Amino acid sequence: MKAEYAVETARLEKIYRSRFRGREVKAVANLTVRVPVGVKFGLLGPNGAGKTTFVKMLLSAVNPTSGAATIFGRDAREPEARRPVGYLPENHRFPTYLTGSGMLDFYSALSGMEERQRRRRAAELLELVGLKDWGDVRIKKYSKGMLQRLGLAQALMHEPRLLVLDEPTDGVDPVGRRDIRRILNDLTGSGVTIFINSHLLSEVESFCEYVAILNKGHLALEGKISSLVGGRGYRIGATGVPAEAMEEIRRSGASIFPGAQMDEFQVATREEANETIDRLRAAGGLIESVTASNTSLEDVFIQTTSSERAA
Repeated sequence: MKAEYAVETARLEKIYRSRFRGREVKAVANLTVRVPVGVKFGLLGPNGAGKTTFVKMLLSAVNPTSGAATIFGRDAREPEARRPVGYLPENHRFPTYLTGSGMLDFYSALSGMEERQRRRRAAELLELVGLKDWGDVRIKKYSKGMLQRLGLAQALMHEPRLLVLDEPTDGVDPVGRRDIRRILNDLTGSGVTIFINSHLLSEVESFCEYVAILNKGHLALEGKISSLVGGRGYRIGATGVPAEAMEEIRRSGASIFPGAQMDEFQVATREEANETIDRLRAAGGLIESVTASNTSLEDVFIQTTSSERAA
């Protein structure tokens, strides 16, 4: 059976316990996120929100305290589940004595690729990321932007179905950012799922289709960017909405802002607003407010994280 989600977590949680005074820090709390196959997904949040911990649990670099995570339907803790994953960390460190081609060959050999395939793929990717003439140059001579391009090539060597990128355009000039967006768009066109962890809201807004915002380890918002930003949208406030109805409304494409006093649902059109209100009422929810909105992703981010802090 083909998996519906590239990434799916259920009540994922990570608690760090301090050796001093027995203090507990909940880095990620009760996190349920679904990333459909073949989409461009952005993970956002302030510093310390839990984004890096979430990615580490997904890649099994950190074990969760509780909950579960799957990649294409398989338990993320299984080595086989991670074979279709390409990963570019934010602060990658490649051996500077290697050439670009040598580095790609070394890392792809670790993943089990055959030598002939490694050489062919390395040449293809160096050209793709704009480093065709730099393959035989030692990495110590690469600029920060060139290292990002090389890191992307490394993540793509084994033709992954899920690409996890941590700040992929950090240190890259505007031309380079455009080139990287073009490469990633081509990949999603062939069915690859792109998962980006970034602080660059404008990049996420212009590139991603779905977004999730974490704050203090909790999921503060998730949904389609098209229903959150740009144009005239609608936000509906409601109370007493059952969890089953929340999931049904999320599947319909609405973005959800969970709140202590009231849950809010963001949609793009008047028709979607009416449909969402009908669903909420049918589930026994009480409509508290309906307002028109016209916002950027930065507006949404600030509003979401500020309200979460206040709560």
